[in-house]
Amino acid sequence: MSFNEGAGLDVSQVVSGKGGAVVGGGIGGLILMLVIVFLGGNPLAGSGLGDPSDLFVSGQGDSVDLSECRTGADANRSDVCRIVGTVNSVQDYWRDALPQDIGVQYRDAQTVIFSGSTQSACGTATSATGPFYCPGDERAYIDAGFFDELSGTYGADGGNLAQMYVVAHEYGHHVQQILNILERAHDGQTGPQSAGVRVELMADCFAGVWAHHAANTQDAQGNTLIMPLTEADIRSALSAASAVGDDHIQGEVARGQVKPETWTHGSSESRQKWFLTGYEAGNLNHCDTFATNNL
Repeated sequence: MSFNEGAGLDVSQVVSGKGGAVVGGGIGGLILMLVIVFLGGNPLAGSGLGDPSDLFVSGQGDSVDLSECRTGADANRSDVCRIVGTVNSVQDYWRDALPQDIGVQYRDAQTVIFSGSTQSACGTATSATGPFYCPGDERAYIDAGFFDELSGTYGADGGNLAQMYVVAHEYGHHVQQILNILERAHDGQTGPQSAGVRVELMADCFAGVWAHHAANTQDAQGNTLIMPLTEADIRSALSAASAVGDDHIQGEVARGQVKPETWTHGSSESRQKWFLTGYEAGNLNHCDTFATNNL
């Protein structure tokens, strides 16, 4: 998947978070975080472990440089600029789709791109927590180096759409926030049929809906942002969805036992299924994961 090289990027939709060394937590904390969190709201909500700031302390460091993120060509060569371009595309889609499909106005949300750690309204965001959406400040948080983890640790294929799926998933949570759905995940329950899993799978479906329309999204001047998707692009997104399934993380990444009763995000198979559901339908009305037990 590639961006139109002549398209313009709007960096006002992202914020550069302050970086810093992560202190405390250690390797054990990192492994624990890898097992219990990925792509959610407050990274430690419902885990019984308190706020993320209890485990990590951020130092003062350099901000992520966004000055070179100007065109689609920049998004094709740089992970950071690809995040910017994806945010632009995802929000361009939802601005039109929400009012058109269900009569609800979309409101823009910024993404904080950081290196090492930064503060959010949900606590300290670190490379160990993975990307997440914070309803407290309605922002998505993504560590600039996370995509190396996505392929190197989790086993995604490293393709562009694998990375962009992550961003689109977080904006799926923002759509849920607007629709007052996201709060349903905070009932403290876990397991394959839990409300939390249903919320996560819905966000995967919303990411698929965006992917269906990605090649139609435009920059502020009306230039197409993203070139048409290929079958290889879809396989790349599915590899990311599989890589962050609870069963894969528990069994393969953490080298432990697969315990469905503890799941918070859904199996690899379910995550792939709901991304494809959204991609094939192209409409969020097909993403009601609360209306079925066939997850």
